[in-house]
Amino acid sequence: MTSNSNPSFDEIKWVIQIRRTLDEELEDYSEVPVCIFNVPKTLMATKPDSYFPQEVALGPYHPWRPELYEMERYKLAAARRIQKHLQSLKFHSLVDQLSKHEARIRACYHKFLEFNGETLSWMMAIDASFLLEFLQVYAVKEGPVLTRVSSRMSHIVDYDGTKSAHNAILRDMVMLENQIPLFVLRKVLEFQSSSLDQADYMFCSMLAGFGEDLCPFGMTEDLPEIEVAEHAHLLDFLYHLIVPRLKEPSELMEVMENENESSEGEEGSFGDSSYVHQLFEEMCKILSKLNHGTVRIIKNIIFSKPVKLIVKLPWKIVSNLPGFAILKYPVEYLFFSQNNDENKPENGNSISKSNIIKPPLIEEITIPSVSELSKSGVRFSPTNGGISSIAFDAKTITLYLPIVSLDVNTEVVLRNLVAYESSNASGPLIVTRYTELMNGIIDTKEDAKFLRERGIILNRLKSDEEVADLWNGMSKSIRLTKVPFLDKAIEDVNKYHSGRWKIKAGKFMKRYVFSSWQFLTFLAAILILLLMTLQAFCSVYSCPRIFKVTTHQ
Repeated sequence: MTSNSNPSFDEIKWVIQIRRTLDEELEDYSEVPVCIFNVPKTLMATKPDSYFPQEVALGPYHPWRPELYEMERYKLAAARRIQKHLQSLKFHSLVDQLSKHEARIRACYHKFLEFNGETLSWMMAIDASFLLEFLQVYAVKEGPVLTRVSSRMSHIVDYDGTKSAHNAILRDMVMLENQIPLFVLRKVLEFQSSSLDQADYMFCSMLAGFGEDLCPFGMTEDLPEIEVAEHAHLLDFLYHLIVPRLKEPSELMEVMENENESSEGEEGSFGDSSYVHQLFEEMCKILSKLNHGTVRIIKNIIFSKPVKLIVKLPWKIVSNLPGFAILKYPVEYLFFSQNNDENKPENGNSISKSNIIKPPLIEEITIPSVSELSKSGVRFSPTNGGISSIAFDAKTITLYLPIVSLDVNTEVVLRNLVAYESSNASGPLIVTRYTELMNGIIDTKEDAKFLRERGIILNRLKSDEEVADLWNGMSKSIRLTKVPFLDKAIEDVNKYHSGRWKIKAGKFMKRYVFSSWQFLTFLAAILILLLMTLQAFCSVYSCPRIFKVTTHQ
């Protein structure tokens, strides 16, 4: 629609509209929450086609766009069929009914609507007529026969959902900027139904079928009774179909406080040298079985009294001895990182009293990919419980993820759910955090293939590479957030993965060996010094005789 900077903007008309709006009594609708927003620019910049309607414009945000104007004739055809069905009444009567709710309709939109009341009412009546005719394919009646669709719309409405135009319109219907209030749809359906009960039954059937078709998770089998009044529009209905109901903030805080109190008693001393002692004992067992040539010399050095004395000293004292200071950080990382991780969780993934308020420090979740987790022993298991079923079982080393079905509509659905959640939700952004989790664990097509083979991803796209691109393209969010049950699973996975010796050794080599020229220089200098000392010693004394090594001529 035109803005104030447009030369064609009618200032007098605008003043009349503002004056009339202020003079009206809005007491009944002053508390109506805004539920239809513009997509945040941060999200819009990533993939605009997922947020701008491509086939049909619904509502006042994208009317009369030239590329969408072709669908206007289908809208008018739907309005004519409703007028024919009304028989004695005229379509004007429906428009007059909706005009009584003009203030309530305007209150649903975040954007100021410059249309006059009559234009807005006509727009809502015609768009709702088209939308209801499209949704009729989901209205399940008794017996195998569904509501027939007119021949004019038969090429764009498909009972099986296989036609490209059908899916394109479905995608437009879930776009945040393309919503119309749900109560408007109900009013139009009520106006053409013989009774309120029939209208409610038909509308609930439409919503149930719509949700089952577009919900990425297999949750609609146990769909609770639909309360139309509790949902603002189609996207809001789909959102609450997916997002679990969380505990009240006060209850959540109490749970977190109890967890913190119980974890305080489990904190260990950073200076515990038990890991060094264990390593030394294991080395002793291995070396005690070896008794040939140079190995005997190494054994004599390791089992000497000075070395035994150093190992028995607390690590805090050893790390301050001359020559050992440079080894302090690598050894602490290798042996004490597990205790340190428990006391000071990495990257804010831990759930604590303070972290409930503080958002994560980075945008993408810090978690290894599926391939890395699988190599470290983590198993993946599918669940049917939706996002709320995500959990990590440390006993069985199993990460439970909901079954998600990916098709040509899923990306648009998820992106607009994230946009709606970012604009409307005051609490944690659950869908956003879920997409960040999937983005974190899926890096390549091999990761997508692994989850597909485990039954977690039902891939109806062309390839596994498209699945990986879908998740990797959804890294942007409007604000950082924390979701308690999701972050708990992420923390448990990271804790297990980081605690594996194989992973520790790999990180140790990467951080302190391959990327540290000082450490390599120190090791080289020590090695050269030892060899020179050994050479000088053996040039003066007979090494084989001293170390009791028999040489074979």
